[in-house]
Amino acid sequence: MGMELNRRNFLSATISAAGLVAMGPLLSACGGGGPSRAGVNSESGLKAVLPAYVPNTSIKPDIPSVAGGPDVMTDPGFLSYPSNPVATVSGVPGKGGKYSAVTPLWGTIPPADNSFYQAMNKALGVQLEMKPADGNNYNTIIPTMTAAKKLPDWINLPGWWNANFNTGGLAGSQLADLTPYLSGDNIKKYPNLAAIPTAAWRAGAWGDKLYGIPSFSTGFKVAGVVFYRRDVLEAKGITSDQVKSADDLMNLGKELTDAKSGVWAFDDVYRYIYTAFGAPLKWKVDNGKLIHLYETQEFLDAADWNRKLAVAGYVHPDALAGDNAGGNTRFFGGKTLIGGGGQGAWNLADLQSGQAANPNYRRGAFNFFSADGKSAPRVDMGQSTDIISYLNANLKPEQIEECLAVANYLAAPFGSAEYTMVNFGVEGTHFTMKDGVPAPTEAGMKEVQAKTYPFLAAPPSVVNNPTGDIVTKDLTAWQAANVKALAKPVFWGMNISMPQAQATADAGQGVEDTLKDVIHGKKTVQELKDAVANWKSSGGGDRLIQWTNDNVLQKFGTGQ
Repeated sequence: MGMELNRRNFLSATISAAGLVAMGPLLSACGGGGPSRAGVNSESGLKAVLPAYVPNTSIKPDIPSVAGGPDVMTDPGFLSYPSNPVATVSGVPGKGGKYSAVTPLWGTIPPADNSFYQAMNKALGVQLEMKPADGNNYNTIIPTMTAAKKLPDWINLPGWWNANFNTGGLAGSQLADLTPYLSGDNIKKYPNLAAIPTAAWRAGAWGDKLYGIPSFSTGFKVAGVVFYRRDVLEAKGITSDQVKSADDLMNLGKELTDAKSGVWAFDDVYRYIYTAFGAPLKWKVDNGKLIHLYETQEFLDAADWNRKLAVAGYVHPDALAGDNAGGNTRFFGGKTLIGGGGQGAWNLADLQSGQAANPNYRRGAFNFFSADGKSAPRVDMGQSTDIISYLNANLKPEQIEECLAVANYLAAPFGSAEYTMVNFGVEGTHFTMKDGVPAPTEAGMKEVQAKTYPFLAAPPSVVNNPTGDIVTKDLTAWQAANVKALAKPVFWGMNISMPQAQATADAGQGVEDTLKDVIHGKKTVQELKDAVANWKSSGGGDRLIQWTNDNVLQKFGTGQ
């Protein structure tokens, strides 16, 4: 599907790599000597400042979004690229201003001042100097800028690096407060920004004020999915609806594993299944008491189930050895039949790679279930996006308004004239239409396909896989079947800034290292209990829990 899927691949892969633990607390750490921290977002405070939501109806998806509850919805599906793209912005948004912008880029950095950048500046009516930086080193590049107080006019700060960047501390000091421009009905001046669901704006809110502009938002944000080889299992008469409990999945492991033939049922799945046991994403509140994941019996039960899976011989030996990089190869080759990953793995490129190994290849995903097979399934959701851009606090009000007008252009909906320009460039120069789909030219590959502008602002996510309709239909159908299982975890979207000592304890490295050995069958659950006890007493766990209770729960509630 061109770059739309490539972006989704990147985002979901990042979420999977970070794991559920990173998604859970949504915390930003601040050192003792840093700038003053922006406060925690409160539910009442956010309600007063969050932008109004006005859906865009100019382009109709083939598969409409399905609502699952407040702030929860599936991604709409498109079976083709909209023909005759409609324009959603009249005139040129900019007024000739000149701005610098820094975004992360995972790929080859395009030549400066290339023809695409020139065409975009003309379309935007500004001189926007794009300075993409190596995404692999982005977390070390940006702190040098903030330390010197030399941020560009516009910068992307991915949420999973909030602790590295001290984003909570930058808010209000080096980052511009956008509340007066975007809160409530003020955002209606920018219709495409208003079409971004309200929940996405929480990710860039600090201390009950709006600072960030969201990209790639979704109402279906989960840390991962338990995938399976649908073609192989269905050939054996096995369908996903037959797996309704942890016992069902364990029994399936026994049925599918044939080590003599080089086939194991599972790759690593712990990170994508532990909440099925009732374990919280990171925190839960029981009768007013704040409880950390590590303190729960459900955490231990999930670890023990995965340990039994490994000890029984149902997990591929390479996965037990920590070889995660080879997971796709094992899955495509039928060496493993069940594995975990982000939703971004479910795409056209995956279908093509799988079919290269086996023409019958088809990816599927098990529906969410509760481990006991009786309770209603519940999956804690992450915040709507982790891709947030910010404007420099030194910009004048008229400059902020000009940049927001540009952001409104960049956030035009999928398939619009503006979206086509931002994502594919100029027809005839950077892309040509092939079978109804924008196909990049050589110039487009060099200058456009390495994405920069969408990291400043982008519309909500959609599902679209040209020539791979089966993928779009399968993924949207799976989301629709599972959307009601999504629920907000404790401290959802509150953007808590905590001292460095607590942030270090929050990482729980000693517990995580022991957990890895347990789920790979190398250590016992008792050793995991011992690691948790040590974390609580010596690793700062008790202090983390107390600090979070006193400074967040008691003052601001759960955010649910």
